[in-house]
Amino acid sequence: MECDDCQKGNFSLCKHYKFIGSSLFGSFADYVKAPAMNVVKFDESVGFIQSAFFEPATVALHGIKCAGYHGGENVAILGGGTVGLFTMQWAKILGARKVVVFDINNGRLDLAKRLGADVCINTTAPDFLEKAMEITNGKGYGFVFETAGQNATMNIAFDVAANKSSLCFIGTSAKDLNFNWKQFEKMNRKEFRLTGSWMSYSAPFPGNEWTMTADYFSNGKLKFDEALVYKKYSMSKASEAFKLFKIPGEVKGKIMLVNED
Repeated sequence: MECDDCQKGNFSLCKHYKFIGSSLFGSFADYVKAPAMNVVKFDESVGFIQSAFFEPATVALHGIKCAGYHGGENVAILGGGTVGLFTMQWAKILGARKVVVFDINNGRLDLAKRLGADVCINTTAPDFLEKAMEITNGKGYGFVFETAGQNATMNIAFDVAANKSSLCFIGTSAKDLNFNWKQFEKMNRKEFRLTGSWMSYSAPFPGNEWTMTADYFSNGKLKFDEALVYKKYSMSKASEAFKLFKIPGEVKGKIMLVNED
């Protein structure tokens, strides 16, 4: 709370931030002590499993804010993972004309439809790009959110963006992402705005990303589906849960660690 970024209210950009469970040990302890300002209360109607989805929901809303989002535009969500599906919901709540979710997994697309997506497109279909552009009468999408951190989705973002649109990369990647000169030229010719998004905090701390998530989970406008949970493990089997991430393509949603009965 002392650096220039924090003083400007850009808490997500602080170079000195620490998280319990990431840069600090303690998140799996029986009891965790945290500053009161770090605590966001949620309604009693929101169960513990759903409340564990606060963080991805706030990450999604932060990306929406980073993009300078406003209603009345067609929106493309590239990636039907947890963050992508919450980004889709926020875009709907905040006034999108149509929200289209792109993914390679029909199961995730079915879930996107249940959660409110207007159109779902499987990008393995050879004509998926034509279908995507038909929805916008060939104009492209006013807002595009990349939530997978993959080369394929990044390149699709450049293809479906409309002139003067806004692209936000929310997804993180563990490998190099590359686009060719033709894709780069699309950024020039379309004059779209490209930005990144990191974490989920804003002023006043922790930001309306968190307070809005609490409110919209409580009133049911921000939906939760049990299918967002890929698998559940008791705390005593946490090591087994972490091993799943070493298997390429294995994890398809949130892995939940729950207290034993």
